[in-house]
Amino acid sequence: MTLMTEILQQVATGQLSPSLAEKQLEATRTAALGFANVDLDRQRRNGFPEVIYGAGKTATQIVGIVQALSQQSLPILTTRLSEKKFEALKPALPTAIYYATARCMTVGEQMVSRSKDYIAVVTAGTSDLPVAEEAAITAETFGNRVERVYDVGVAGIHRLFAKLEIIRGAHVVIVIAGMEGALASVVGGLVDKPVIAVPTSVGYGTNFQGVTALLTMLNSCASGITVVNIDNGFGAAYSASMINQLKSSVK
Repeated sequence: MTLMTEILQQVATGQLSPSLAEKQLEATRTAALGFANVDLDRQRRNGFPEVIYGAGKTATQIVGIVQALSQQSLPILTTRLSEKKFEALKPALPTAIYYATARCMTVGEQMVSRSKDYIAVVTAGTSDLPVAEEAAITAETFGNRVERVYDVGVAGIHRLFAKLEIIRGAHVVIVIAGMEGALASVVGGLVDKPVIAVPTSVGYGTNFQGVTALLTMLNSCASGITVVNIDNGFGAAYSASMINQLKSSVK
């Protein structure tokens, strides 16, 4: 006897009220695939559906998870997906779109933004683009407007000032930088919006694969800066999406 059958029988015999049964059934909304236990209830709980982390999974496993999720919600986002793996799974998911720079795949149409509020994704250098595009694609998939402001690092700070109006107009700002990671502090001192800083592993030896930029951002003297993990464009965009859409939900 499955758990669902047991719950329904308890309702039929009066042992369980319909409202309590509904709560218990919501907690069981998963798809057991053997290799994965896919959470089908995450969008109701968190506002966004489960996202697939592509690294470490086979093409067959990713297809199975996408197919399970597609019965509940669209769009479906997969991050850290190599182009080679995408080519292997593409025949099974003909409508999938691959974003090479971001190493992301989406299935289903993106949510349409109904707000004028946007997220600014700002990078110090061109080498930060893979992380920036991961952030931008994630934010767009979750229904946000995104303005990209790329290659405006402190080594040529006049480039930043030329784009300051766009950055200041954002509801949330994601700042992505490697090397010494100073751009987050500069932007944080110039805007009155939340800043989410993303250190990248871009840099020479003493960058320590992003640890130097991470410590700089964590020790920033500018107020209002939150720091996510090294190269975690997805995590920054997820938080930025929640902040950006808070305004609409409050109304």
